[in-house]
Amino acid sequence: MSERIEAEVIHAVPPSEQGDHDLEPDLQELAGSGHVLVCRRGGHPSIFELVWAMLRRKPIEPVTVISETGAVEGETIDAVVEETAIAGVYRVV
Repeated sequence: MSERIEAEVIHAVPPSEQGDHDLEPDLQELAGSGHVLVCRRGGHPSIFELVWAMLRRKPIEPVTVISETGAVEGETIDAVVEETAIAGVYRVV
């Protein structure tokens, strides 16, 4: 099942650098020749959202997105994704 997410890229790993990072073997196999984007769900949070998350003791949810196109850190992505067998990892469709 697919869903739409908006997320801020925290860290981007291009295919050429996957060997330089300590990716889990399942994630590396799933990524293949795609870009691995570690993101903060919901886009760039405002100061109010950060304070509210801290007060509720509920952190902002991180997600990992595998995409055929790259992105730079700090960029907000808006994509239709589907969940993979790995919890918290999505593939852009």
